[in-house]
Amino acid sequence: MNSERIVRIVAGSFVMLSLALGAEASPVFVSKYFLFFTAFVGLNLFQSGFTRFCPLNNILAKFGVKSGSC
Repeated sequence: MNSERIVRIVAGSFVMLSLALGAEASPVFVSKYFLFFTAFVGLNLFQSGFTRFCPLNNILAKFGVKSGSC
């Protein structure tokens, strides 16, 4: 598995988890402030599309995970 797939899986998981914890209609609701984490992940994905800088990608590279096409 390459780093791009891992980044997408982690980002998607964080968004789904923070939405579940932040949406009042959710059975696992904790606080509406978890929606700020959803916004943070979305903004990070947005900026990485323009700047090609992704902190998680850099961390994965240090662990030896290869980058490649999806």
